[in-house]
Amino acid sequence: MKFSNPNLKHLRIFLAVMETKSIGKAAETVFLSQPATTQAIAKLELSLNTKLFDRSRSGMYVSKTGSVYAVRIKRALRIILDGAKKAIRSENKINDSQVEHSVLKITTTQLNALIAVNETKNFALAGRNVGISQSSLHRSTRDLEAILGITFFTKVKRGIESSKAAEIFAKAANLAFLEMAQGSYEVNSLHNREVGQISMGCMPLARASFLPEAINEFAASYPDYRLYINDGQYEDLLNHLRYGSSDLLIGALRTPAPSNDVIQEEIFSSTLCIVAGPNHPLCRQQNITVEQLAEYPWVVSPEGTPTYEAFDSILGDLLKRKENYQARIIETSSQILMQRILIGSNRLSIISEDQIFSQTQKGTLSKLFFEVKHRARPIGITMRKSWVPTKTQSSFLDSLRKHANLYQQYMFDTLPLF
Repeated sequence: MKFSNPNLKHLRIFLAVMETKSIGKAAETVFLSQPATTQAIAKLELSLNTKLFDRSRSGMYVSKTGSVYAVRIKRALRIILDGAKKAIRSENKINDSQVEHSVLKITTTQLNALIAVNETKNFALAGRNVGISQSSLHRSTRDLEAILGITFFTKVKRGIESSKAAEIFAKAANLAFLEMAQGSYEVNSLHNREVGQISMGCMPLARASFLPEAINEFAASYPDYRLYINDGQYEDLLNHLRYGSSDLLIGALRTPAPSNDVIQEEIFSSTLCIVAGPNHPLCRQQNITVEQLAEYPWVVSPEGTPTYEAFDSILGDLLKRKENYQARIIETSSQILMQRILIGSNRLSIISEDQIFSQTQKGTLSKLFFEVKHRARPIGITMRKSWVPTKTQSSFLDSLRKHANLYQQYMFDTLPLF
């Protein structure tokens, strides 16, 4: 479902009418004529396909859907205000006393321009992405800079460079627009129109285990709700989450949490094991020692991942004593590549048992007789602290928890000790 960012002026008018219970009083508050105020409310109701107010002789009273929508809009406008204050302070401008008045001048067009240019670092490319001319983008960003009294973009040899203020305020604008979208999804839900979307980043283990079942269950109950699943490097997926490009990140959790603006929820744990190709010499041995493992080259997940940390805790000291030890280690985030390398060489790897369960069952990979101490790896959901899921989105979270638990129980009953 394509969501169009609403007109900020219309949203402020909506809140003013709700507060004053009168078109006339609201018009005075927002410095517009009564016809313009009435028209703004009508356009907003048309875009949401709902009635935001119950009209009577005694005044304008917010409807049930209007009350729900107002909660989200207040949150969105607060995010913009807080973002503006942080952006101003980032340029060492302490006096932000006028910012609450200044943000009332900011338009949706200006915020769209800021997000587009900050993302691409190129006015021409940003213009193509949002479908407006470069001159319009230049004007919108300059006007926004003038309103807040700060600089967002500077010219450099390779194009343009975003200031810290631009990064801060673009992130706030994006999160505010997401909050507005959440409001429209909740309005639709109240009218039994279950349309909306959830975007998530997903790491390999979740994709291969409980996520498909959770998606199928959710899609059966909410067939018109769109799901976007992206894969990639953890750092990229985390960045998308923090800046509002996705709602969830599903996969191995980090200790400590990777950022103070996200929260992590463990939904099951996966155990690590040492694996090799089916013809590896160690496959025929029991009670394998760390010293024996250190004699072989390895293929492992990239440094900085929980799996690499486990590998380093077991073998790091021993391997570092060997000459040119780094050349004996291949790092890759591709599970398919890792498995193919293991099959065709005498390399070893450390990986979640769940990820190679089918391969060990088929005999294409072998789990070695070596117990990885402290081998439980927490798998779960990472979310923004500020994210408040809709009722429908909460149903998807419940499906994730349910199927993660079912999957863990299945693996517990199925996996042999060795």
